[in-house]
Amino acid sequence: MTEQMTGAQSLIRSLEHAGVDVVFGIPGGAILPAYDPLYDSGKVRHILMRHEQGAGHAAEGYAYATGRPGVCMATSGPGATNLVTPLADAHMDSVPMVAITGQVAAPSIGTDAFQEADICGITMPITKHNFLVREAADIPRTIAEAFHIASTGRPGPVLVDIAKSALQAATRFAWPQRLDLPGYRPVTKPHGKQVREAARMIAEAKRPVLYVGGGVLKAGAYQELRVLAEITGLPVVTTLMARGVFPDSHAQNLGMPGMHGNVAAVGALQRADLIIALGARFDDRVTGKLDSFAPGAKIVHADIDPAEISKNRHADVPIVGDCREVIADLVVAVRNDQAEGRQADIGGWWSQLDRLRTTYPLGYEDPGDGTLSPQYVIKRLGEIVGPEAAYAAGVGQHQMWAAQFIDYERPGAFMNSGGAGTMGFAVPAALGAKAGDPDRAVWAIDGDGCFQMTNQELATCAVEGLPIKVAVINNGNLGMVRQWQTLYYEGRYSQTNLQTLEEPAKQKARIPDFVRLAEAYGCVGIRCERAEDVDATIEKAMAIDDAPVVIDFAVHQDAMVWPMVGPGISNDSIQYARDMAPDWDDED
Repeated sequence: MTEQMTGAQSLIRSLEHAGVDVVFGIPGGAILPAYDPLYDSGKVRHILMRHEQGAGHAAEGYAYATGRPGVCMATSGPGATNLVTPLADAHMDSVPMVAITGQVAAPSIGTDAFQEADICGITMPITKHNFLVREAADIPRTIAEAFHIASTGRPGPVLVDIAKSALQAATRFAWPQRLDLPGYRPVTKPHGKQVREAARMIAEAKRPVLYVGGGVLKAGAYQELRVLAEITGLPVVTTLMARGVFPDSHAQNLGMPGMHGNVAAVGALQRADLIIALGARFDDRVTGKLDSFAPGAKIVHADIDPAEISKNRHADVPIVGDCREVIADLVVAVRNDQAEGRQADIGGWWSQLDRLRTTYPLGYEDPGDGTLSPQYVIKRLGEIVGPEAAYAAGVGQHQMWAAQFIDYERPGAFMNSGGAGTMGFAVPAALGAKAGDPDRAVWAIDGDGCFQMTNQELATCAVEGLPIKVAVINNGNLGMVRQWQTLYYEGRYSQTNLQTLEEPAKQKARIPDFVRLAEAYGCVGIRCERAEDVDATIEKAMAIDDAPVVIDFAVHQDAMVWPMVGPGISNDSIQYARDMAPDWDDED
């Protein structure tokens, strides 16, 4: 059946057919025709954002919370270019997202018309795919294809740019009954021979490690992962993007590897003789100096994206496939080996790893001058709020502390910008997560620098009835940049002091005053400056459920993130505190 309507009506009908229930966006000239039929939709809720970047990050947060593609909408020119950052962010972290942008009328494309930008050309390297739609009749098919591409294979962002003339033209709506995408055939089922070879290597290994990345989360393979880990007894390390996919409370979880990873997790990879990489990229933040990473390890690398396999580290056993299917097949192969008496003896390996995590646990020093420790704040936040909440972090020191000091027990509990490292991610991502999962408590853990990039979305939260809670870890500085200046630039703090904290000697005003800013945005603002007030402050925030809450935690400016592997050096040179390195000789 077909029905006569405008291209704009066809777009909204297409979104409804795709199962979209929330769109984050801002109207403008070229996309305005779509906003008229959107006004009448009983199925699609539009959330009016304050900045298009916020709309993109909100779509990402929605995707994290629901597992479905998040949707954002913007007009042409600057509206579309403001989506570049969240598109790049989603591309790096494999987040399913569909961005719909208006474009100038088809006859004007290429004439430098008002608010024209070649957004398809601009975003080609940072989208999984993009479309320019010039004809109204192509809208339903394109939308169907966009959602399919965004959510299958390796997930990612897809951009649909629609000419204003196509939105205004008359057409007949017809939702495609099948998709014809020649050349797009993601391999999901792994090759049995490679899986059996991986199982054989696990049975023969002396120092094996499961290196688990965000692909396991995206594949929904956490139950299969737990079965594999428990039947093999292998140690598990979970990357920043995989926090929560394997419970922190599990005895086999060594924690997070990488630049700010646990000594035990970093040491396990460095000394492994077999690494089974599942949905992970061997990126530089995990490997450190690449040619010194895990020098004695054979590599089994499973990923749905064949381009990732052997890109950074040669895979001895490459496995292309969906992580859920790969791990399920690997479980079968391992059990078959075990039934025939083939199983690794890794008792000695576990003795080494247990010594590492006992000798070098995560910790921090209290400032000792009465000021607030940021690590203490985040640790207590996780303990009081609990594992059922969702946590979105910005980028920098607070992001690393949130990864280190909150225990994650369920997949999808931790949202952050891993690959792109986008400041301003936390507040809009938390907004999107709350819109997608309104019954769950959602906390944004932000730094005072990140918070000032997108805090205008607090107005969106207040107006739209999305009572997120924001913990601003306010050290008055761009904290991670200051840490590097301390360590590598002789303490020359060039342009990192944000002056958001009072200096008693100078009696300088807080600029801005985050409590008053929160109140101006229709939120509840609370300030906490003493350790003895932390618990009561968090509990007060948790008791408020009819408005967003912002807590300004005034913390010590000199706190640093440890452990740390310095830039461009080997993971063997990890320091667990300044000028303090593990004694690896004890582990040999």
